[in-house]
Amino acid sequence: MLRHLPSRYGGKSSEDPGAQCDPALLVAHLGAAYNLARWLMRNETEAEDMVQEAYLRGISRFAGFRGGDGRAWLLTIVRNTCYSRLRQKGASAHNPDFNETIHSTVRQTPNPETALLLAERAALVRQSLEDLPAEYREVIVLRELQQLSYREIANITGIPLGTVMSRLSRARQQLRQAIVPSDSPVSGPLHC
Repeated sequence: MLRHLPSRYGGKSSEDPGAQCDPALLVAHLGAAYNLARWLMRNETEAEDMVQEAYLRGISRFAGFRGGDGRAWLLTIVRNTCYSRLRQKGASAHNPDFNETIHSTVRQTPNPETALLLAERAALVRQSLEDLPAEYREVIVLRELQQLSYREIANITGIPLGTVMSRLSRARQQLRQAIVPSDSPVSGPLHC
């Protein structure tokens, strides 16, 4: 995975003296880029490859960056890189190489029963999120896991703000249906 970006591009832009033009600043968004790629690709290794490819694309096109939110700009590149690869592979193929229980870090809890219940619940949420269609999974990851605003999601995905809101609503509804049994007395909004 890309760990360090060369800073040979350093310095300030001659066109806008206040703009920061060092692509090494994009390293601050590496975690968000990987997280989005991991959820879109459904595979840890492919996510690392996509992030590396997106960073290379970002560095090569950094001169075209007009300022503004570097995180949204980078996540747009990551998203487009992932979707390009998925189209090449055939997006409907599900790759089960990533096993969350093996590759995730487990927090120690003093109560084994609580730990088991939390692990089962977390696995259900992860599987439910994996089962969402890509267009819903994408917006829910950007909103709930990356904490982006609706406007930022609309800019990254290239869809209207209203579509972002409706996809989030539908994604949350599908998650609620998958996680909370229909005969459960639990009602109300599901907070992801």
